[in-house]
Amino acid sequence: MQVGVFAFATQDGLRPDELAHEIEARNLAALMFPEHSHIPVSRATSYPDVYGGGKLPDFYMRTFDPFVSCTLAASATSRIRVGTGIALMALREPVNTAKEVASVSYLSGGRFNFGVGFGWNADEFDNLGVPFKGRHQLVKQKVELMKRLWEDDVASYEGDLVSLQPSWSWPKPIDGPPIFLGGNGPLTMKHAAEWADVWYPTPPGDDPRLTRSAPAFRSLVQEAGRDPDSVAIGCAPGDASREDLDAYAANGVSYVNIGLVTASRDDDLRRLDEIAERAQDYLLD
Repeated sequence: MQVGVFAFATQDGLRPDELAHEIEARNLAALMFPEHSHIPVSRATSYPDVYGGGKLPDFYMRTFDPFVSCTLAASATSRIRVGTGIALMALREPVNTAKEVASVSYLSGGRFNFGVGFGWNADEFDNLGVPFKGRHQLVKQKVELMKRLWEDDVASYEGDLVSLQPSWSWPKPIDGPPIFLGGNGPLTMKHAAEWADVWYPTPPGDDPRLTRSAPAFRSLVQEAGRDPDSVAIGCAPGDASREDLDAYAANGVSYVNIGLVTASRDDDLRRLDEIAERAQDYLLD
């Protein structure tokens, strides 16, 4: 099992490149960046309990662009994987995003994880004129279109929600990139079982170590006609004790990225030291 960090990187604390350097120095495995381009002032959508509930935290409206952050992070390191954790693909144009993914993947030597998600904040969808209902199929088709651009010399795609006329696009990404599908609910699990490379939830409160969810997911993968060993399980807890990490490993989780909100240089370094100490049995060689 690999242990890394997902970071709400803001103007406070370590820059993405500094943060990545410190993560690699501690032999942690990855750094992934969430995405929120903006937060509408209207708050019709409640902050989900799985993320802590209550008032929407201030850092949601202060995060850097994840692809810029990934580029800086990759440039400052040579071993760790960088990635989006997660990109809100329902709100993104797929052709330009495919170019961003391929560019970061190529320039990093294939060290890019493409985390995508369906999104939970209906206010963002309303503000951008994207229907909140139906977003699951929209994301699926956008990812399918992007794969055509990554894999085919002449790429085309025809879906009922998105399409692409025959097109050229280089560079091609290196080694995938692997698709991490974020989200906890049964519909997200079903989608991940059908077309993702990694199911990547925030562990729910009623199953914090994925003791029940992991075998349930593997059953869904098998029902989808795929080899359960071919689709990995990851997770993105806000925090994790050493006992939690051992339980994740025992439950067959392959990737754990622990949350960090950049606050100040000293606080960020202290937090990274804590994570590395707890993860000492799962550090890179």
